[in-house]
Amino acid sequence: MNAQTFTLYDMFRHNAATRADRPAIIHDEGQLTFSGLLERVDALATGLAGLEIAKGDRICILAQNHLSYFELYGACAKLGLLAYPINWRLTAAEAKRILERAEPCMLVIDETTRELVSELRSRHNAISHWYSFGSTAADGFNPFDALYETDGPPVSPAAEPDDAFAVVSTAAVDIIPRGAVLTHNNFIAANLQSMAVMGLNETDCNLLALPLFHVAALSSTLSTMHAGGASVLMAKFDTEAAVRSIEAHRVTYVTSFPPVLSNILDAAERLGASLASLRHVSGLEAPDTIQRLHDTTSAQFWSGFGQTETSGFITIQRFADHPGSAGKPGPLCRVKLVDDYDRDVPIGTEGEILVRGPLVFQGYFRQPEVTEYTFRNGWHHTGDVGRFDADGYLYYVKRKAEKELIKPGGENVYPAEVEAAIMEMDGVTGVCVFGVADAQWGEAIKAAVEMAPGTDLSAQQVIDYVGSRIARFKRPKWVEFTDALPKAEDGSIDRDAVKTTWGN
Repeated sequence: MNAQTFTLYDMFRHNAATRADRPAIIHDEGQLTFSGLLERVDALATGLAGLEIAKGDRICILAQNHLSYFELYGACAKLGLLAYPINWRLTAAEAKRILERAEPCMLVIDETTRELVSELRSRHNAISHWYSFGSTAADGFNPFDALYETDGPPVSPAAEPDDAFAVVSTAAVDIIPRGAVLTHNNFIAANLQSMAVMGLNETDCNLLALPLFHVAALSSTLSTMHAGGASVLMAKFDTEAAVRSIEAHRVTYVTSFPPVLSNILDAAERLGASLASLRHVSGLEAPDTIQRLHDTTSAQFWSGFGQTETSGFITIQRFADHPGSAGKPGPLCRVKLVDDYDRDVPIGTEGEILVRGPLVFQGYFRQPEVTEYTFRNGWHHTGDVGRFDADGYLYYVKRKAEKELIKPGGENVYPAEVEAAIMEMDGVTGVCVFGVADAQWGEAIKAAVEMAPGTDLSAQQVIDYVGSRIARFKRPKWVEFTDALPKAEDGSIDRDAVKTTWGN
């Protein structure tokens, strides 16, 4: 430790010292003050240290939101452990691949994921510790509540600011989701930037309804907490419960991906709720939904551009200030646009978005070659294309072909993963999967499937098969069939031609 050290655990300690009796987490069974939260984080850290888990070891969490889930993040921040959350919407096979890469010393689940991991329990002998949130032991999982040690001497903090804090999964470019390694410094920088740009302070209250495996949920909660505000914890998003929580706890901050905001506005209208406390809504939404928010509440919608790899937003603005743009780069980011040869492009010209600054992640977990390529020439290459106007506003254009990505409802889906599943089906000779605009989810998955003569497949069969092989949110919403997909000169599928033909 040195005189310049400040970690996420220090943030917990700072709040406990300066805002001891203010609410930190509001949950189903009551609320925790900042001092109470630190006590529970310390007790959990002491219990984990008693298991002889070493600094840098991974703890995988496969569960819906839970008070202990967030406290586990705090204990990892103290001990220098690496939290490795897993999307609970994945299949058992997908979760297995993540566990094989992570090689955790502990897996923590809850009742909702017990069946999902039942077959994994017997196949992962290398995992030393198996726990389930709550106070009940079952099926070889120890009760997580037993880890809270209040009688023993507290353990000393072990983390440094540049240490890895969490591995947050991105999309499955290589079938296995890449894990973005985010440090204490990454999140602290993201916190400070959000606080400065959005004006977050101790009067704010964040709705923690998005899953804690998602960087948006983690970032909004940590930034609100760093500002001294509270968070209302929901196990999973439920529209009417969210509206009631906003009203009851005077929630000021909501993070949204389609169709979260439109559902909240619909439910508020049904319930006669004014949503008068709302000040900030951030994320991705359709312009008409944003306009509806502005017309019916006093909240402002914050739009921007960011990635898991950048700890959240790198450009952000009030949507109303410059509609259509993603805003200007935040105060802790440098952003530039380049061509395919990493040469700067003129204003108004499209180019790949490159980022540099303390929000940029440490690299991809156990993928040094991918990390080196992503960080070539000293910049993080996002794989996304944008353009700047003369006033410095960034406009998002598209994803590069090498990193084409579909985001239904805020989830990340790579076409290659869906295409690999469809190609397993008898009679399929080619497939092209791409994203299309969707009123409900913002973007939806469409598949153009090439079939051999005599093959009899229905769209529903394709949809159901994909849902049986990979997570259900990766299923195509629409399927088109053809005898021959258009090909490029090199014999590969011409993705642009496919989109032109079937993209509507």
